[in-house]
Formats: sequence, C-alpha cells, structure tokens
Amino acid sequence: MEMEFPNEKCVRIDYDCSNRSRSEDPQNVESESPSDRGIRSNYQFHSMNALEILRETVRVLRHNSPAFMVICALLISPVSAVRLCNVLTNHSMIHKLNIQLLLLTSSCGDPFRSVIKHWCQHISEMAISSVLCFPLYITLALLSKAAVVHTVDCIYSRRKLDFSRFFSFICRIWRRLVLTYLWVCMLLVGCLTLFLVLLVSACNILSILGFPTDLTVYPALMVVLALVLIFANAIIISNLAIVISVLEDVSGPEALLRSGNLIKGQTHVGLLLFLGSTIVMAFVEGLFEHRVKTLSYGDGSSRIWEGPLLVIMYSFLVLIDSMMSAVFYFSCRSSSLEILDGQLHSKPHLVLETTTVPSTDVQ
Repeated sequence: MEMEFPNEKCVRIDYDCSNRSRSEDPQNVESESPSDRGIRSNYQFHSMNALEILRETVRVLRHNSPAFMVICALLISPVSAVRLCNVLTNHSMIHKLNIQLLLLTSSCGDPFRSVIKHWCQHISEMAISSVLCFPLYITLALLSKAAVVHTVDCIYSRRKLDFSRFFSFICRIWRRLVLTYLWVCMLLVGCLTLFLVLLVSACNILSILGFPTDLTVYPALMVVLALVLIFANAIIISNLAIVISVLEDVSGPEALLRSGNLIKGQTHVGLLLFLGSTIVMAFVEGLFEHRVKTLSYGDGSSRIWEGPLLVIMYSFLVLIDSMMSAVFYFSCRSSSLEILDGQLHSKPHLVLETTTVPSTDVQ
C-alpha cells in the first residue's frame, strides 16, 4: 500500500539517522517527487502541544487513511462492541465487588455517600469487565495498538506499508509487547489499590483523631484529587510504554522507565490529551448506555442503527487515541533531543571531551 505525501506544511520530526542516510541514497532521491525532496531536506526538531498533536494526528490519518480504517474495522471494532455491550460482564460478580468496596469506604462520611456509591459501582464494573475481557485486550486490542504505531512509524520514516512484512514484524516484537502490557496492567492495578488504601486510611485516621464524620470528607476529597492525577500520569506513561516497546528494543519495566524519562517536561501535554480522550469516550459510552442499553425513549427501533453507529464512533475515537499516543512519542523524543542539543551547545567542552580519541603513532 503506497503512501503519498501532499505538498503541505506539516510538523516534521528527525526520526532516525538511518532514515536520513536512506533518504540521501541517489536511487531514492531520483525516485522522489520534488515536494518530497523539499520535505526531506527541511527536517527539523519540533516539540508539539496538545492541539498541534491533534492536528498532526489528523494529517497522519489523511496520509494513509485506508490502512487505518482497516485496522479500525478488523481489530478495534470487535473489542469496542464487546466493551460497550458488556457481553462478557457478570452482574453477580459486580454486585459482590460493589458491596465490598462500599464496606471499605463506609468511613468516608455521609455528604458524598451518593457519589461514593456511584464510583464504587463504576469501579466494580470496570474491574470485572477488564478481567473478563482480558483475552481480547491482550490479543486484538494490543495488536491494534501495535498496528497503529507501526503505520505511523512507516509514515514518518517514509517506508512502504506492507501487511505481509507487518505480520513478521509483529512476530518479532510480540513477546516484548505482551511483557510490557502485563507490567502496565500491574502498574494500573497497583495505582487503584493504592487509591483505595490511602482513601480508607485517611478517613479512618481522621475518625480516630475525633473529627466529625462530615468533616472527614474534605481531606479525603483532596486525597482523591491527588490520586486521580497520579493515576492519569500512570495511564499516560503506560500508553507511551506500549509505543516504546513497538519502536524500541526495550520491554517491561525498562519500557516504563524509558517512558517516564521521555515524558519529562511534556506531562501537561499528556494530561490534556488524556483528559480530552477520556471525556469524549465517556460521552459516547453514556450515549450507548442511555440510548441503546437502557432504552430511555421510544419503542427501541432506533437501536438497529444507533447501536452500530455508536460502536463505529467509539472505535474511531480509540483509533485516534492510539495515533495521538504514537505522535506524542515522537514529540517527546524531539523535545528530549532539543534539550540534549541545547546542553551540548551550552557546554561545548563536553563534546570535545567525549569525541577526543587518543592518537597512536603509526610505525
């Protein structure tokens, strides 16, 4: 599947020295159009904010929309349909887990009892759904993320996307991709466990100190806000670690550590991307809940077309989110290279020290 690059202004990233050397090959130069040669000769480092990443994601989607649509239809849509319809959900397990969470949070006070009850129900549904849908997440969902990242990489490195080579590529990276995903799952489960333990501990400590039950809510609310930020950062680092395990030869905790180092200085951008994606996806999930599952109006005949439409919308949002994670990786990489370049220019003696080679006399 050949990819064309129109003559338009686009954010460009110096992706790899091998790509640059390949672009300087006379045979490749002769086969390129004048616009492509102009783009290649004008590579520059550029870190992007959230809006620029969204615009760049749209440009990347336009460059090879057929490949992305195939990924969305074959890999993302089945997982989205199962997730929205809750086909694998066990309501008895959700009810039992919800009761246990309500017992744990019983010391959090009465003013926010309805809010706590709603969140316990939501966390129970999310936990049970994630466990039961885990086989889908570790196969189709993970494969779709790898396919999206590989396609974005082919666009930036100006390589032809060949699906036969893609499957051999997946076979090479699948082990480290699964390992990274398992570590990501452990990280997120650990964050949720820490969230519950600290919340219950804070409420119990305030109750032991003699604070009224109503007043324990407000310190607990501050703890919740802090832990939500921590959890959001964990998700951002996890998404970036999946991208890193596809594009770099690292996996597991090394990929998470590499992701944490790479995101330094760009955390606010990742939080904005995460917030935007979460709000839009939650909106579509709410629409599916009230217009398809709950049947809040009419005789239900609209389910025939609203259900598939909302599944397609949700799948497209998942595709855009995966693409933004890939673009965000290149942006963070460019930002780190900009910082390194600035340090080398501010301390040129370090460059001389690191590049000096002891001379040897030739007899």
